[in-house]
Amino acid sequence: MKFGVLVFPGSNCDHDTYHVIAEVAHQPVTFLWHDSEDLAGVDAVLVPGGFAYGDYLRTGAIARFSPVMQAVKRFAAGGGLVLGICNGFQILTEAGLLPGALMRNAGLKYICKQVHLRVETTNSPFTSQLTKGEVLQLPIGHMEGNYFCAPDELRRMESEDRVAFRYATPEGEITGEANPNGSLRNIAGILNQERNVLGMMPHPDRSSEKLLGSEDGWKIFASMVEALAAH
Repeated sequence: MKFGVLVFPGSNCDHDTYHVIAEVAHQPVTFLWHDSEDLAGVDAVLVPGGFAYGDYLRTGAIARFSPVMQAVKRFAAGGGLVLGICNGFQILTEAGLLPGALMRNAGLKYICKQVHLRVETTNSPFTSQLTKGEVLQLPIGHMEGNYFCAPDELRRMESEDRVAFRYATPEGEITGEANPNGSLRNIAGILNQERNVLGMMPHPDRSSEKLLGSEDGWKIFASMVEALAAH
């Protein structure tokens, strides 16, 4: 199997994500440049965090038009696995690969801290190594992490078990106090209808080794590796 990590002008978590695949998962991985439509035969695409194109206009608004994202759209339509982290989540919503939008945090401030997530579904290639109701500790670092979608889209996602993670207390309770950015229904990560695209604001790439304070994020990458191996 082979992973590809997208690189845009302004990406700053591309090397973090590459490191997890190369040094923790011990799998082949390559960088994929923003101005190329060649995905180099990868089996999974990782859209990392950062400030793609400086976040001009709004987060992800310019990146969605890049040549590499046109290739990623075709890749996803063919069933390929795509994981968007933080700015990557924002880009996936702008590109129409995931519903909804990421708005300014409710407090209008950049937030960088550890948060807790409750696993809402294990029915995906990104969460199969997790347990429903399990609480993960992962860091966030964003200004626009406030997830929003239309009421009918929210009902559809919830009825189809496509909310992957919600912000929670360490005990797994979904409360307003546990919601760091005002996201609708505490949503921290969602899946597309085909369940092969996941977008999430917290950083599994920054929480895949004990040295970083938590290795809970590793389970997401481990799930992807298992899914690809099975395929």
